[in-house]
Amino acid sequence: MLNRAKAAMGRAIAHYLTKKRTGYETFSALSSDRIRRALRPGDVLLVEGNTRISAAIKYVTHSTWSHAAFFAGSDRPGEELIEADLEAGVIAVPINKYAELNTRICRPIGLTDADLAELIGFMRASLGKTYDLRNVIDLARYLLPQPPVPARFRRRLLALGSGDPTRAICSTLIAQAFQSLRYPILPDIRPGCPENCAREILHIRHHSLFTPRDFDLSPYFRVVKPTIEDGFDHRSLTWGEPPLPDGSPDSPPAAEHLG
Repeated sequence: MLNRAKAAMGRAIAHYLTKKRTGYETFSALSSDRIRRALRPGDVLLVEGNTRISAAIKYVTHSTWSHAAFFAGSDRPGEELIEADLEAGVIAVPINKYAELNTRICRPIGLTDADLAELIGFMRASLGKTYDLRNVIDLARYLLPQPPVPARFRRRLLALGSGDPTRAICSTLIAQAFQSLRYPILPDIRPGCPENCAREILHIRHHSLFTPRDFDLSPYFRVVKPTIEDGFDHRSLTWGEPPLPDGSPDSPPAAEHLG
């Protein structure tokens, strides 16, 4: 009975958190066709989400990016991206789901065909996994978009509790996939042994502590911008006339001289 009550409460919180917020502004949203042309299998698509949980994640992680999806490529339209959704679990979604949101593509470098096959296989094998929504404490942390916590301690909110909804920050599943290949994202870098202090040793962080912005900050992922990939030429742009100040005549005012 208690578990059923917790699960019901968890579903209610999850439903509330995934509702869209009003007032979202897009500055660099691209068409799904342009994003699709730029993506390669293995890429990570970062998204500036517009849901209630997105606002909380952006605040806690000090970042524009609140969501991450993995591009697996597919012969079946509508199943190009694999992501972890708080309500639906791990699912495949079309690229056009994020065509109206600000996005960024992060690309791992140096992966072999065998590496990509293993990486994609890991993500596809995760399809259908769901969250245990009985861990209400893990979900409740996102109810306050701006919790009264000092900046240096906000990231620790990600480790609150120990339940499955910690992976509501979908980047944790993607981080786990890359760590299965020993591919670095943002490892701890510590000095080597006393005999060779110049040598650096990479220490893997636990995948549950990775956030979407870590792929953007990682020195091992290349930022790919579709407008540049398409062959950007600033001379081909058509600029509109600048708006006139309110209450001004139709002609622009003469320049003022400072004496």
